[in-house]
Amino acid sequence: MAGQVGKGTVLTAVVLAVLIPLWVVLVTSLSSRETINAAGGLVVVPREIDTSAYVTIFSGGQISRALWVSAMVTVLGTAVSLILTVLAAYGLSRPGSVAHRGLLLYFLLTFLVYPGMVPSYLVVTGLGLKDNLWALILPSAISVFNLVVLRAFFQNIPGELLDSARIDGAGEFRILGRIVLPLSRAVIAVVGLFYAVGYWNIWFTALLYIDDNAKFPSQRVLQSFILAGQSPNTSGTAVGVSMPPTLAIKMAVVVVTVAPIVLVYPFVQRHFVKGVIVGAVKG
Repeated sequence: MAGQVGKGTVLTAVVLAVLIPLWVVLVTSLSSRETINAAGGLVVVPREIDTSAYVTIFSGGQISRALWVSAMVTVLGTAVSLILTVLAAYGLSRPGSVAHRGLLLYFLLTFLVYPGMVPSYLVVTGLGLKDNLWALILPSAISVFNLVVLRAFFQNIPGELLDSARIDGAGEFRILGRIVLPLSRAVIAVVGLFYAVGYWNIWFTALLYIDDNAKFPSQRVLQSFILAGQSPNTSGTAVGVSMPPTLAIKMAVVVVTVAPIVLVYPFVQRHFVKGVIVGAVKG
């Protein structure tokens, strides 16, 4: 009994440690200048709802443009990464594929040997990707961890099922599209979420390779607002209308950048055990 009470207390404390900061950020983003001044900064107890910060964000300017860039990079990057990872994982899951052991060793070596920042920067700039959105996608297009997870899951698919399709005249791409992928929806959904979160939260790569403010993703803009102390560059406030408090705009940007992943995660979370843990353990 005491153990259950202790576990419940610890879990409650952990949940509160996560929810309270999120609550403070949300409430502050919806607070007026008077409420923020009265609280001396971050607001814990709401008094009234003021959505002027969100209106300012979505009315134009750097923030709305950065959100569009992040959405475009996330969708395009996730699609590219899933296609490349699925193709590589399926090829490496077939023992008779060309250069199977050599390619597998090549991928696994990246767990131990990482090129470092300077060589990566030289390669990206040498390919002419400097200040190009592809620089946010191509250097991290394939995650070896995700590749290993997918490969382990593909190896669990009965070989007899694939052999019977080959006997019927199906090629490898047809087998992948008609048999392997439908059986792997759970793990692909999880890996897709991993990639989407990574692309949506990207900022350090943008800090290295993107100089044009118009191409900044939302996390890069958020970093400049929160850490560098820059003021939001918004253009949606009409003449004669007072700007919302800077703190409310900053917290609103935090909410907007976090909300998409928070909303998507519950729909994919149910696939985690089936899609990753089971497949990885069996592999």
